[in-house]
Amino acid sequence: MAKKPGAAFDCQSCGACCAVSRDWPRFSLEDDAALARIPAAFVDDERGRMRCDGDRCSALNGRVGEATSCAVYAMRPDVCRACSPGDDACLMARRHFGFESDTESRMNERI
Repeated sequence: MAKKPGAAFDCQSCGACCAVSRDWPRFSLEDDAALARIPAAFVDDERGRMRCDGDRCSALNGRVGEATSCAVYAMRPDVCRACSPGDDACLMARRHFGFESDTESRMNERI
């Protein structure tokens, strides 16, 4: 059975995409009803994005690279839903923290 794209990436032991940039978690496609479902404590209305503590989304729980979860996962914004395990945004965030995927590790071993 072939592995699904992103199968080598475990988001709950990573969290890099949620802690790489305060400018990234911007609202774009959400309607007012979708935004209203996100608890106000996690929303930066003035900047039209998720509230961040430094570069880290305030909804991110846990320690990046060890164990993480999202406090608003069920109602997370579209930009968060669009980031998929192993896509360009994921890989960029992982590199920022010095994380390699299993695939990247195997590729480096061959070089």
